[in-house]
Amino acid sequence: MFIEDLIIKLSNIIENKVNQSILIAFQEYLLKAGIFTLASQILAIILMAYIAFIILFSIVSIALSVNLSIALILAIFIPTISFILILFLKIEKRASEIENSIPDFLRQLSSMLKVGLSLENSLVDMSEHGKGPLYDELRRVVVEIRMGKSLDESFSNMAMRLNSKDLERSFKIILNAHKSGGSLSDIILDVSDDLRAMLILKRERKASVMMSIMFLIIASTVAAPFALGMVGVYSSFMIELGKGGAICEVAPLAAEIYLIIHSILAGFLIALIMYGDLKKGLRYSIPITCSAFAVFYIINNFGAGFFGLV
Repeated sequence: MFIEDLIIKLSNIIENKVNQSILIAFQEYLLKAGIFTLASQILAIILMAYIAFIILFSIVSIALSVNLSIALILAIFIPTISFILILFLKIEKRASEIENSIPDFLRQLSSMLKVGLSLENSLVDMSEHGKGPLYDELRRVVVEIRMGKSLDESFSNMAMRLNSKDLERSFKIILNAHKSGGSLSDIILDVSDDLRAMLILKRERKASVMMSIMFLIIASTVAAPFALGMVGVYSSFMIELGKGGAICEVAPLAAEIYLIIHSILAGFLIALIMYGDLKKGLRYSIPITCSAFAVFYIINNFGAGFFGLV
C-alpha cells in the first residue's frame, strides 16, 4: 500500500536523522500508553498528519478568507494537542487498569507460592498465561531478569514506569520480605488486601467530589466563556454606537487573557481535588482551555447576531 510504504520510508529517515536517545525516550512513553508501534513510525504518522492539516486548513482559510497564519498555527496546534491528550489519557487508563488488577494478581501469586513454587518461577508462569496490561509489564520484567537484571531492579523499574506510589510501596514490601526469608505468601496476601482497600477508598473519594468537579467543568467551559464573550459583544456594540472608550477596545483582549488563566487554574484545581497531585493538572487544563476558548470565540464573534444586536 502507498500509505504504508510512505510511513516506512519516513520512519527510516527519522531513525537516521533523529537522536536515538530521543526515540528511546519517546518509545518509553508509547509503551506506558500500551502503544507497541515503533516510535519512528508514530512520528512519521504525526508528520503526515501535520501535512494533511496544513493543506486542509490552508484551503479552508482561502475559501473563508481567514488569516492564513492563524490557520497554519491551528493546523500545527490541533494535531499536537490531540496526540498529547490521547497519549496522556491512554497512559492514565492503562495505569488505572494495572492498579485495579494488582490485588487479584497478588492473590494469585500468593496461591502459587503456597503450593511450593519459587517467586521467580511463579512470575514466569503467570507472565506466560496472563492477559492484560499488567501481564504485559510482567513479561517485560521476566525478560529483564533473564537478561541479567536483578529482581529488585526489574520491579523498581516497573513501578517507575507506571508512576504509582502504591505499587512501588507494595513491591518494596514484597522484595524486602523475599530477601529476609519471611512468609512471602502471607505477606503478599496482606499487601493484596491493603491495595484492594485503598482502591475502594479512591473510588469513594472520586464519587464524593464528582459534584464539585462537574461544577468546575461547567463553570470553566460554559459559564465563564459565555459571560466573557458577552463582554466582547457589548464592547463592540458600544463602539458601533460611537460611545466606546479605551476600555471597550481593551476589554475583549483582557477577557481572553483572563479566560486562559481561569481555564488553566481550573484544570489544576480539578487534578488537586481528584488526585491530590498538581502535576496531573496539565491534562485537564489543555482541553478545558480549548473548549472554553471555542465557546468564547463563538459568542464573541456571533453573539451579536444571536441576540439581535446587529
